[in-house]
Amino acid sequence: MSCCCPHDLAAARCFSAFAPLYRWRFRRGRLERTQRQLAAGLEATGALEGATLLEIGCGVGHLHQILLARLGAARAVGVDLAPRMIAEARRLAAERGLADRTEYHVGDYLALADALGEADVAILDKVVCCHPEGVRVLAEAARRARRAVALTYPRDRRPVRAGARIVNLGLAMAGSAFRVYVHSPAAVEAALRASGLRCAAHAQTAVWRTEIWSRNLTER
Repeated sequence: MSCCCPHDLAAARCFSAFAPLYRWRFRRGRLERTQRQLAAGLEATGALEGATLLEIGCGVGHLHQILLARLGAARAVGVDLAPRMIAEARRLAAERGLADRTEYHVGDYLALADALGEADVAILDKVVCCHPEGVRVLAEAARRARRAVALTYPRDRRPVRAGARIVNLGLAMAGSAFRVYVHSPAAVEAALRASGLRCAAHAQTAVWRTEIWSRNLTER
């Protein structure tokens, strides 16, 4: 499904431009610090074994492909607004022998959610901050996650908010409609708790907070 709103179109253009750089960065197989935190949290909670993954804003697919190749996940679906990101994700999956265990879609998750259905684990790595309705995206993913939700989002700190304003000023000066957002942590937590999830693990950097929210064993 193609993107139609101005923000989606702008995000697709912005991230498509960076797709080759992302692919180059991840070809060595290393995860970013926050991605390592997410992977460690998911592994510690036991959510990955034999799991189906849904990664929203998957980029070039590096995170979920590592979870498939090294940490016991079974299959993954990746969704991204940027067509070039998805093209690179398919290429990387083929290079890693994961083409038959991955599936990719271009579009806004809010438009695709019903068609994609449920997954064991939903992953939103630096996604909530890239959508004007980021909390709604999270809520839709959370209610379809059978085991857990893993997410990275900006910490609600004065330097982080100031940084977001500077980034948005630069985007506006460049003529882009894409913006970044520092959504309320309370709203993030409420969306997850409303879907019956509890916080099972968390970590943070100066800018980012990573969290794993899980269902009780009886709810899986």
